[in-house]
Amino acid sequence: MDWNAWHDRYDAADSWMARRLRTVQGRIRIALDHAPAGPLKAVSLCAGDGRDLLHVLRDHPRRRDVRARLVELDPRNTTSAAETARLAGLDQVEVVTGDASLIDQYRDMIPADLVLICGVFGNITDSDIERTVSACNQLCRTGGTVIWTRHRAAPDRVPTICDWFGEHGFEQQWLSEPDAGYGVGVHRFTGTPEPLHTGTRLFEFVGYDVLRRRGTPSSGDR
Repeated sequence: MDWNAWHDRYDAADSWMARRLRTVQGRIRIALDHAPAGPLKAVSLCAGDGRDLLHVLRDHPRRRDVRARLVELDPRNTTSAAETARLAGLDQVEVVTGDASLIDQYRDMIPADLVLICGVFGNITDSDIERTVSACNQLCRTGGTVIWTRHRAAPDRVPTICDWFGEHGFEQQWLSEPDAGYGVGVHRFTGTPEPLHTGTRLFEFVGYDVLRRRGTPSSGDR
């Protein structure tokens, strides 16, 4: 899969991808609107070209409060994200070309106020989804927000993902409707952050095409 070309699909305004992006951006905006006063930290796993967070930050009243790190493996996407941040004057945004599955990438940015895991859960195995969810109590501060996505194609894992978040100290704040054509979840961390387990790999990004060949249906969640 060419993950750089994939982003072109967001330009079709009525596509499920464009609608999901607008939903994620709206939830990011709400999370920032309700965040406590003072400096904020945000991290984005498998950030792509960063349009979900960056397009909100460029005109948000809290833009100067937010220090962010976007981690993405494809250098074409990170080049685009860095340019978007530069043009928007977002000098507190760091774009990292690297493996987003390595928890050490976020070492000095956590616990964060906002954790984005968008376009990930449809491209990794169920066991890796559970592992990533279980590590969110290392990534997120008390009262912080995790925003995540997952397709609703059979087998629909969204309810199970919500249960996993609940088991690890997260309270569901919002969930897209089952018939929306995509899944977006928002969870607030009510527990106490766990110490960072350095050296941990959260997931292997295998891709929906590989999962489909293995017999795990997916609608291509990126």
